[in-house]
Amino acid sequence: MNDRVILPTPPPILKNQQQEIRELFQRFVVPSYGRFNLALSHGAGSHVWDVSGKRYLDLGGGIAVCSLGHAHPEITEALVEQSRRLVHVSNLYYQEPQGRLAQRLVGHLAPGKVFFCNSGAEANEGLYKTVRKFGHDEGRFEILTAVNSFHGRTLGGISATGQEKVKKGFEPMVEGFRQIPFNDLEAAREAISPATAAILIEGIQGEGGITPASAEYLLGLRKLCDEKRLLLLVDAVQCGHFRAGRFQSFQRILEGVAGGESFIPDGISMAKSLGGGFPIGAFWLRDDAHGMALGQILGPGTHGTTFGGNPLGCAVALRILDVIEREKLANNVRATGDFLHAEISRLAERYPGVVRGARGLGFMLGIELQPFDQIPGFKREEMVSSLQMVNRLHEAGVLTIPSGTQIVRLLPALNLSRALAEEGLQIIEKVVRSVA
Repeated sequence: MNDRVILPTPPPILKNQQQEIRELFQRFVVPSYGRFNLALSHGAGSHVWDVSGKRYLDLGGGIAVCSLGHAHPEITEALVEQSRRLVHVSNLYYQEPQGRLAQRLVGHLAPGKVFFCNSGAEANEGLYKTVRKFGHDEGRFEILTAVNSFHGRTLGGISATGQEKVKKGFEPMVEGFRQIPFNDLEAAREAISPATAAILIEGIQGEGGITPASAEYLLGLRKLCDEKRLLLLVDAVQCGHFRAGRFQSFQRILEGVAGGESFIPDGISMAKSLGGGFPIGAFWLRDDAHGMALGQILGPGTHGTTFGGNPLGCAVALRILDVIEREKLANNVRATGDFLHAEISRLAERYPGVVRGARGLGFMLGIELQPFDQIPGFKREEMVSSLQMVNRLHEAGVLTIPSGTQIVRLLPALNLSRALAEEGLQIIEKVVRSVA
């Protein structure tokens, strides 16, 4: 696997390069991110190096983006090969990579159509427009979304998101979104109004704390949407593309459940792992939704993008699918993910004063921590426990991602080996033990 590849570490260009890079950001970059005190230089497989030459095991994966890790030779090869032929053409023309990629994605789902864009937020915007078009003649436009959901940083995205912190200062929100409790079927049923046209959920809430939808909830929503003639939409930007051990997280959640294999939403948004680091997003629309060919609803002139579906991005996504399928990485995600989940649960048993338990599926996992003021080694006056733990893991040489106040996310490359998973666990346990 590519995560075994280790490139030689180049020396830092300048003695104080990290500080100089920080100063560049402070002077010239909009400060919309709370950045960690790390300046990264290069990567190989599941490792990255900072500008001082320190190596880190990357278990954050660019927030579920780096599906094959860093500097994967086949991604590089696909980029080089396609760039020599065709980098960009307008979507006013046909080009083979886009058509082939659409075919591959549909093959993993059900008959339908795919629209390509550049990000997850943009993919979700396409779903919102689909809903508006679907319900327009009946005066229906409302989309029910979940409390603690996250659907992107566009104005439409934060309006759909069920977290008040992302909305502050940007009011008024876009009309037509209402939040309901997640995994509560009765709440969904009661929330439906004459204006409701769709329900949008994540298969596994990512930014909301690594919370999977239950099988009962998914099947119940499908039945409810069929009864009420609503579209059932899934935001799979973070939890899709084999991250849970199947192409879509709902496929993994519904395994072995009666009626599970026939479950299919009406629309799905995708991005992140799809391009392995190259910016590409997409949304899929079902051919037969309530007797309507939903994939045909956005006709010429109704939706568009300049860069979406460009040959370069599609060539990369196709090659990533080739590698995932050839190397059976879904099996690796399941086996190694189950191992990580079990070991995190054991950490909770050994260090209950620090770790509450494990959350998630596959390579979308969360380490649930105690509140910071209950963890002996954390300073009471400082930041929340998730950030304190992530900072300590950085110092120890492991990159992870915080989620909320008490969850540390593990979103590694799909080809992370068992050996590197064990190495990461050893470091995590050492840090946990140091603050217990």
